[in-house]
Amino acid sequence: MSIIRVRDLSKSYSIYSKNPGLLGSLKSFIKRDYSVVQAVKAINFSIEEGEIVGFLGANGAGKTTTMKMLAGIILPSSGDVKVLGHTPYERRNEYLKSISFVAGQKQQLAWDLTPNDSFILNKVIYDLEDNEFLRCRDELVELLSIRSVINRPVRNLSLGERMKCELALSLLHKPKVLFLDEPTIGLDVNMQRIVREFILHYNQTYKATILLTSHYMADVEALARRVVIINSGEIVYDGQLSHLIAKRSPKKIVKASLSGPISPELSSLPGLLFYDGHDIELMVERDTLSSAMTRLMSERVVLDISIHDEPIDRVLEGYLSSNGEFNVQIF
Repeated sequence: MSIIRVRDLSKSYSIYSKNPGLLGSLKSFIKRDYSVVQAVKAINFSIEEGEIVGFLGANGAGKTTTMKMLAGIILPSSGDVKVLGHTPYERRNEYLKSISFVAGQKQQLAWDLTPNDSFILNKVIYDLEDNEFLRCRDELVELLSIRSVINRPVRNLSLGERMKCELALSLLHKPKVLFLDEPTIGLDVNMQRIVREFILHYNQTYKATILLTSHYMADVEALARRVVIINSGEIVYDGQLSHLIAKRSPKKIVKASLSGPISPELSSLPGLLFYDGHDIELMVERDTLSSAMTRLMSERVVLDISIHDEPIDRVLEGYLSSNGEFNVQIF
């Protein structure tokens, strides 16, 4: 069952521009110049119940604009979108009580209040029963380990503590659809992991449908099997993350610890990324991996070895930038 269905969705803006200086300002009073920017261009996709989908693209590609249209925050210029059977921009209460939009760069918590005060405010906004509110709040507080901070003013909390409280606030009403826009931005590695684990727990427990944007590829790899890539307002890929890596990353990275120095012949191997006399790192083609491994192990005793795909951010960078040309494919 498709929870989110998007058909030919577009959004364009009229941007006012003027020449610099006093003369430019005076001319703009008489005649203003506008240009039309098409942020989203007739995109199509659907998301099933319980799916976590990574929504990826460069800055200005149209990710946040699309998510805001899905959440009903901005009105589409054309096209059709349905979320949970609702038209988002109509902003019906039934719909708004079924979704949540979390932006890592935007704050919902009142700066001078405690998180608990904001929780109580949301209880009233979403018309939650007392028992249901207390049960949900206590569950989220325990899962996110924020009991010690919910009665302190938000201005006194660290970024990680605030982000966990933001998540708790956004999930008090148990939304069926989550729009997560950079939920781990600015957080340290450990806090990113905690937030990812919590998002996955919520998805598995409540079968929530999640659309996630993030510039931290660890978020995408940990949470999403499927990715939708948007570039210049157009969808250029919609499919499994593993398929993208397999098709767009024909190389493997081999890291090994050796018992001693390698021969000069091996040290000049193509694809050698790093070697310090003990540890070595190679980037090899998938079809030559076996021969590279055989040659490496014939040199010295291999104390430890690991084989990885190319980093996903490098794969995406290579996919999106090819002399300014973009290859639209759906695998």
